[in-house]
Amino acid sequence: MGKGNGKTEGVLRLGKHGLQPKDVEHELPAAESLVEEAAPDPVAAEPAEVGAPPEAEKLKAERDALLDRLARQQAEFDNARKRGVREQQEFREFAAADVIKNFLPILDSFERALKAASPGGSDFRSGIELIYRQFQDALQKIGVHPIAAVGQAFDPRVHEAVEMVDSTEVPDHYVLDELQRGYKYKDRLLRPAMVRVARNSRA
Repeated sequence: MGKGNGKTEGVLRLGKHGLQPKDVEHELPAAESLVEEAAPDPVAAEPAEVGAPPEAEKLKAERDALLDRLARQQAEFDNARKRGVREQQEFREFAAADVIKNFLPILDSFERALKAASPGGSDFRSGIELIYRQFQDALQKIGVHPIAAVGQAFDPRVHEAVEMVDSTEVPDHYVLDELQRGYKYKDRLLRPAMVRVARNSRA
């Protein structure tokens, strides 16, 4: 066989027309070389963030944050609910107080009628006293109570002084007489008691 020219010298392959020179430049690489080229670099395969916390610690931190947020929202909800209940109760008491004020003049009329009743009209007086007691019982059931005045130390929070009277019968600055009874609805003042206050120079 004669010598080939160029880079195909001494390299033959089997073709349709027998042995032919093999094109070394265009020959595909061997399978082993492809595998070696495709193998990943062990250094490049390492994770980028070596110092990152494990996934379990991240999940635990997220859980703790959610639980803390839930607890704070639950506390805010409870406070809002209690505030709403308290405001509703105060509104009901305020509305009831306005209604009760309308009954106070009736009590005043009863008291004036009892004072003006003649000694001989025992039946009339007994009837008035019965109605008066029934009225007072009904008011007490809903939380209305008269304010103690006569014989008590003057209290500007529940007493309204109409007059100062010189007297030695009671201590100084004590209520000598009650002109109009005061009333409270639970802890709310409906109206103060109108009183005369003693001025005792000997005390």
